[in-house]
Amino acid sequence: MVNAYVPGREGDLNARDTDLIRRREKLLGPAYRLFYEQPLHIVRGEGIWLYDPEGNAYLDVYNNVASVGHCHPKVVEALTRQAGILNTHTRYLHETIVDYAERLLGKFPSQLQHVMFTCTGSEANDLALRIARSYTKRSGFIVTKLAYHGLTSAVAELSPSLGDYVQRGDHVRLVPAPDTYRGGGDIGQEFAAGVKAAIADMQAKGIEPAALLVDSIFSSDGIFPDPQGFLRPAVEAVRAAGGLYIADEVQPGFGRVGPAWWGFARHDLVPDMVTIGKPMGNGHPIAGTVMQPHLVEEFGRKSRYFNTFGGNPVSCAVGRAVLEVIEGEGLAENAGMVGTYLLDGLKALAMRHSIIGDVRGAGLFLGVEFVKDRTTKEAAPEETARVVNDLRRRRILISATGPRANILKIRPPLVFSRENADLFLAAMDDVLKDI
Repeated sequence: MVNAYVPGREGDLNARDTDLIRRREKLLGPAYRLFYEQPLHIVRGEGIWLYDPEGNAYLDVYNNVASVGHCHPKVVEALTRQAGILNTHTRYLHETIVDYAERLLGKFPSQLQHVMFTCTGSEANDLALRIARSYTKRSGFIVTKLAYHGLTSAVAELSPSLGDYVQRGDHVRLVPAPDTYRGGGDIGQEFAAGVKAAIADMQAKGIEPAALLVDSIFSSDGIFPDPQGFLRPAVEAVRAAGGLYIADEVQPGFGRVGPAWWGFARHDLVPDMVTIGKPMGNGHPIAGTVMQPHLVEEFGRKSRYFNTFGGNPVSCAVGRAVLEVIEGEGLAENAGMVGTYLLDGLKALAMRHSIIGDVRGAGLFLGVEFVKDRTTKEAAPEETARVVNDLRRRRILISATGPRANILKIRPPLVFSRENADLFLAAMDDVLKDI
């Protein structure tokens, strides 16, 4: 992690936080990570802000999980009200899950008529893989080279961003992401060529493709939203080979990319399945797999599906409240307008700071790529880490992504305003003067 805490720097922290880190490491073990060279102790959130124990406010320009703002009162009220009435599993009849499913599916193309609820995006992708295997009678899956699709054993194999330690089976093929900054020519045809090559390699080894699984904005690969429509040739290629197209909308979904609501919609595509999560519950654990009904007919006959907490009344009440807030407050439209304003502001910064090699994004999901030299496009990961940590010292929270760890990942809650954008841009300008 480019902006991770490095043990041994406890001298930069107060005694309380140093003790908390030591307790955490003792009890939680070595696999967990903390953000920033100087970890942040958070005790409260409200809207676009997070607060430390001293009451200092930090502008959150990163956490898309709290999509409608930290602790949105309408979401909190829905959660507490339903928790005081009923919370149980889906084997009893209750209206909340049906009401929510109707409202949620209304945000998708008409071909996508079923939803199966889970607790996490990892589970949603795991379920999508099971259904794809059942329907196609095939085992091959294609993902991008730095994709992240979850943490279960099955989807970790399809998440190369977890590192080389997580091994991938013979059924997985990695393809280059559609890098619009470093690539050339027709990016859609280039990406499709990679998919076709992966299919051919599978088939040469007796493996047939079950699905192409892609994050619709390529979040971990470096954030590549444009040009709109470039995904179509790759989707057509996998379908021509008998496979499915699974759109992972766990990060770009729910209005993040603007009024289109979903990343796949910007490419004028109807997926076979869509996986959703993270912002779906504004921090409450709810996720799901949306699908075309024919895909699950045989799976449903032969396999019982039960998830103890997936689709429980409290989660569905929360999910419904999130939809109501996004729609009622026009947050998808806000993402489009403020996102364009922020994108223009970042491009203006690029005119003044040569370290910025590229600026790209859709709605309130943007990437800023830092390079040592614009001609060679040599990545600048050390400088990126410095920007991230310098912004944290200015009480602005951001992170980085991409195969070279040199791309700022900007995805604030959807309530982000032009005033918030101005604050972030001014801080970025100050930080970059010293880089």
